[in-house]
Amino acid sequence: MIRVENLAWKAGAFSFEHVAFEVPDGTYCVLRGASGTGKTTIIELLCGLRRPLAGRIWAGGLDITELEPAQRRIGYVPQDGALFPTLRVRNQLGFALRVRHRPAAEIAEQVNTIARELRIEHLLDRYPDGLSGGERQRIAVGRALLSKPSVLLLDEPLSAIDEDARDDLLTLLQESHKRLRLTVLHVTHSRQEAERMAEQLLVMQDGKITSVPINSTQHA
Repeated sequence: MIRVENLAWKAGAFSFEHVAFEVPDGTYCVLRGASGTGKTTIIELLCGLRRPLAGRIWAGGLDITELEPAQRRIGYVPQDGALFPTLRVRNQLGFALRVRHRPAAEIAEQVNTIARELRIEHLLDRYPDGLSGGERQRIAVGRALLSKPSVLLLDEPLSAIDEDARDDLLTLLQESHKRLRLTVLHVTHSRQEAERMAEQLLVMQDGKITSVPINSTQHA
């Protein structure tokens, strides 16, 4: 579950206030809006990279407004993946587990499992340099999932990859959502992504977030 009440933010001439929405447990929610409307700011407020001027944020049943990012149980995939340039893929995937001081054998087992599920086993000993956009985003998704989040936040996850890889990654996200019963907030400007993925659709415009009905046959 994600619940936001009366959220406010201001940076220079850009601001919003009284933003409120709720995403039920296990729902794949898409937040659409044009560039510059504040979608990424909403994601960064949710995961703790920014702090709101006012309002409260709940995730996974907890008030997380004042918590540090690592305490929020939120998985975050930014637009460009934000991989660590000096770490091999297997160490990228296991990063959250190492931070939590999990045993090496457990980390290896979980990394191998997620790599198999994401079909990136052949990349485990590679560095990020030279990987395709689609490969980098798969790794970023795997890293987020291995943090064992209650909520997964995706900020324009397909913006840096080609059309063929885009379709493949959307299928992967759908499979992961269903298998892990995650609550997902997927930010995009793409109508096509929203039509394919959304169980709940929100639109951000003029500093407000509104709910939009979804065609009942869309996910049949």
